[in-house]
Amino acid sequence: MPNIKSAKKRVKVIEKKTMRNKIEKTGLKTAIKKYEATLSNGDAAAAQDAFRMVCKKLDMAAAHGIISKNKAARKKSRFQFKLNKISA
Repeated sequence: MPNIKSAKKRVKVIEKKTMRNKIEKTGLKTAIKKYEATLSNGDAAAAQDAFRMVCKKLDMAAAHGIISKNKAARKKSRFQFKLNKISA
């Protein structure tokens, strides 16, 4: 446990940031699961809407530094490929 006032504050700030990151990661994972569920159903229109939501969540996570920009781009590319496969 920290004794210095600034170190105590850092502990509080880190806890808040950790919670914020955890919430955003969980939302991202949920959106991905919903997208994959719509893909397995074969509904192209619902999959398109879910794809937009996943892209938005990925971009937000990349902007906030939760995942890297390259990882977000890679995931979006793979999800787009799957969507194109089902739409064709």
